[in-house]
Amino acid sequence: MGTVGEPVRNNFFTENWWKAQELVSGLLATFRDNVFPVLLQAAVHVREKKVPKAEEVLSRYAEKHPDNSTGVLLALAQIAANANHFQIAADSLSKISDIQHMPATVATLVALKERLNDSNGAASVLDSAIKWWKNAMTEDNKLDMFMREAATFKLNHGRDKEACQLYEELVKSYGSTEALAGLVATSARTDLAKAEQYEKQLKPLPGLQGIDVKSLEKTSGARHVEQAMKVDAPEEVKKQKAKKRKRKPKYPKGYDPANPGPPPDPERWLPKRERSTYRPKRKDKRAQVRGAQGSVSREKHDASAANAGATSSKPTTSAKAPEPPKGSNKSRKKKSRS
Repeated sequence: MGTVGEPVRNNFFTENWWKAQELVSGLLATFRDNVFPVLLQAAVHVREKKVPKAEEVLSRYAEKHPDNSTGVLLALAQIAANANHFQIAADSLSKISDIQHMPATVATLVALKERLNDSNGAASVLDSAIKWWKNAMTEDNKLDMFMREAATFKLNHGRDKEACQLYEELVKSYGSTEALAGLVATSARTDLAKAEQYEKQLKPLPGLQGIDVKSLEKTSGARHVEQAMKVDAPEEVKKQKAKKRKRKPKYPKGYDPANPGPPPDPERWLPKRERSTYRPKRKDKRAQVRGAQGSVSREKHDASAANAGATSSKPTTSAKAPEPPKGSNKSRKKKSRS
């Protein structure tokens, strides 16, 4: 069946619903009494967002094959619960008789019954589980757990007498302190004499001997107190607190706490440009070009001339004769006057 269902799985994830339906119908015709094609058909319906059809397919198979319907009923319960069809999910789980006593099944059924506002049905599920575990001869007996959960459930739903009976059975059978406290709390609502009787078995809490309960009952409620109530602590606790020593702070190497020196700069974590003491460097204006617009500096002119001479292909062999020095402006003026 694994190789037969492979094409259905491929079309299932590629969302080719029509092709998946054709393959599933072929599998149903070939394997009529097998569960696998029925589960595939229900899965295709769920992927198509046709949950009622999936529920109908699974419930029809469960009615025709009650002996081989555990997996189908579980799938039906899962699909119905996800679709908020709590009644269908609860009914399908109730039909599986082999798992009615298991903690997961009981918890799921109780939660579904609570969603349906059926507290009586949830209580009956817990009672049937308790009855099964009372008659069970197993090493891992979960009777005490079910009795605690049932007592808590019934106490929360206003069934004080039933909860009181369960807590009393727990105290007599297991001697649990939690059950004893629950018994005192529940019997205080129904039978005050029984509550006072079992209250004496509770161990006193340390540090609450100086509290007057009657005066607390007369007060209207809690009030704001500036100073907390002092509770006498035992001497051992006081000695342990006194033994605690304060550790000396560890200083860095070479640091003298008596002469700490100047305080560190509070702006030491900031970048230099963001500090208040930062002064930008002045630009050197001497290298700027002076003269008319478009003039070139002498250094650049010399450099360009040198480059031009180096790139020339034929160097000159004969050097030119040096030109005679020109006279100054003053000598020219004297000649013009003469």
